[in-house]
Amino acid sequence: MQVTDLPALNAMINGTVAVLLVLARQAIKAEDVPRHRTLMLTATGLSVLFLISYLTYHYQHGSTPFGRQGPLRALYFTILISHTILAATLVPLVITTLTLALKGRRERHRRLARITWPIWIYVSTTGVIIYLMLYQL
Repeated sequence: MQVTDLPALNAMINGTVAVLLVLARQAIKAEDVPRHRTLMLTATGLSVLFLISYLTYHYQHGSTPFGRQGPLRALYFTILISHTILAATLVPLVITTLTLALKGRRERHRRLARITWPIWIYVSTTGVIIYLMLYQL
């Protein structure tokens, strides 16, 4: 694998995390706590792998400019800016939400997860969209 392969890998990881988050939400709504735990720990592990891969790529390669103009460019930067801001806030949210769950503080975990989950699903989904717009258009 070369550094130039990492954006596609990152998009695959993001897409997988989004699917895991949806499945984990379904599991907890069905009160299947063990399945929910497994899915969320897997999503968290993949997100750590994503972060390592993302930082490696940008350290080695730098940023890739968006080559389109017009409304598509405005849409791209709107998505990118919201994605970047929310991704930065997501790291402490995930760590705190996960810590509360592992410590058995279910009510506090549940309250924070109601904030963390939609941000995480947005960041994961827009990560794939950004990849498609940047590398496939």
